[in-house]
Amino acid sequence: MDARILHILKQTAQHFNDNHAQAYLVGGSLRNLLLGEPTIDWDIVTGGDAPTLARQLANKLGGFYAHLHEKASRVVVKQQAGETVLDISPLNGKTIEDDLRRRDFTINAMAAPLDEIVRYLEQACHAERSEESRGTATSCLSIIDPTGGTVDSAARRLRAVDNDIFKHDPLRMLRAVRLMMRYGLSIEPETQRLIAFHAPLLKKVAPERLHDELYAILNPDGATDRLRFLDELGLFTVIFPEFIPARGMRQPFPHYWDVLEHSIEAVGALERLAGMLQGEIADGELHEICTLLREAGEQGIFSFDALLLPRVKMAALLHDIGKTVTYATDQEGHIHFYHHPQAGVPLAQEIMRRLRASTQDRRFVQQVVAHHMRPGQLGQDGPVTLRATRRYFADLGLVGIYVALISLADHLAAMGPQPLGEAWERHLGVVHVLLTRYIRERETILPPRLISAEELMRRLQLEPGPQVGRLLDLIAEAQAEGCISSKEEAIWLAEDAMAIDEDAQIGDEDVH
Repeated sequence: MDARILHILKQTAQHFNDNHAQAYLVGGSLRNLLLGEPTIDWDIVTGGDAPTLARQLANKLGGFYAHLHEKASRVVVKQQAGETVLDISPLNGKTIEDDLRRRDFTINAMAAPLDEIVRYLEQACHAERSEESRGTATSCLSIIDPTGGTVDSAARRLRAVDNDIFKHDPLRMLRAVRLMMRYGLSIEPETQRLIAFHAPLLKKVAPERLHDELYAILNPDGATDRLRFLDELGLFTVIFPEFIPARGMRQPFPHYWDVLEHSIEAVGALERLAGMLQGEIADGELHEICTLLREAGEQGIFSFDALLLPRVKMAALLHDIGKTVTYATDQEGHIHFYHHPQAGVPLAQEIMRRLRASTQDRRFVQQVVAHHMRPGQLGQDGPVTLRATRRYFADLGLVGIYVALISLADHLAAMGPQPLGEAWERHLGVVHVLLTRYIRERETILPPRLISAEELMRRLQLEPGPQVGRLLDLIAEAQAEGCISSKEEAIWLAEDAMAIDEDAQIGDEDVH
């Protein structure tokens, strides 16, 4: 226990005592003490006037007061070593037992008098304790436990306080999965049954709250296991109804999984790939890619932490969502998903919009869904050309690095437990070439523009429209290939292209 935090808690307990207001440490704060986990926010419930007491406490501690919701208040004490957060709320009910019975899970439905907590922490600070003695000291606290939370915390078991907790707040179903993940808990079977029964209620949750809980579930390693558990509980397709047709939707060789399983596996494959690239086991082309990515990190255009952000895992999960609406079989019975990247874009956009994801996250997922096939396709007809590389990064910029890596994760997920073969080596080679040219030769493949769109329109008396974009692309390709190197040459090239277009149009008119 940090002596600084203990001092703040001691002052806080004294403040409530001086004002003749009983104060209890409750919820996640006490849970973490019992589980031996660090406590970040200190949740305090009082029978007194919570807002007034919180304002006075903020003044006493030299901290900041903030109104949270209803009567709940927050006091933040900032110091050089960090900040301490105290969340202070009134009793929800006439007694502390009433308050606790209205909470979600038994391990969150315990309380202890704040002054007793302070005495216990003071003892812990002054003694070297074994795990056994620390547990004994904690058990000496006067824990108020009307629902059996102490037994469940000792068993690291998550159990609903009653059968109606998910009716009152359906988001608690996702919170159960997050708590299970965070603290290594097992969800009690009856609580699992309640979640499965109430799963459809999740649709009533505010999108912003759903987004935050889902991202918290995706963030740490092991996201595939948690997504699969969400599916077992019936929650996954409530969040993502677009995946309903994907269950059992077969895919052609070499795909090992159906569309749903492949999509979920892609998240785990991304985590495994990131581990391979950061570990010591990478060799051959994978080692070279790892070296390139470290260089990209030094340039500030890539980070391994960013590769495992929730939005990247969302992109991996949704990369093949277009297959759900493009499934077809030909006369020989072969399965096809023609144009599924393009078909997947509006579906992914709707999912991210529904979750109230940020504009940046929505744009990132859209780019991955639309372009995840490109790296694998670039190497099918021989070496990757400079022109193909330029077009790829002209379309995607630095996001192209992440798209290339997600394409590798897609490949790993497609194979499942099957051995990787020549196609994998070829795919690695393509990604190696793409990253080498962008990270080490960026100015060659994407040189600064010779002329802006505005000047091109002014010099050639053009109106805004698709023609301007085509001419700029033509100029950029010629510049990257070393065919032109000045603004005047760019103008001459554009004039020639326009003349050719005009001749072609005249020819068409003569034919008709």
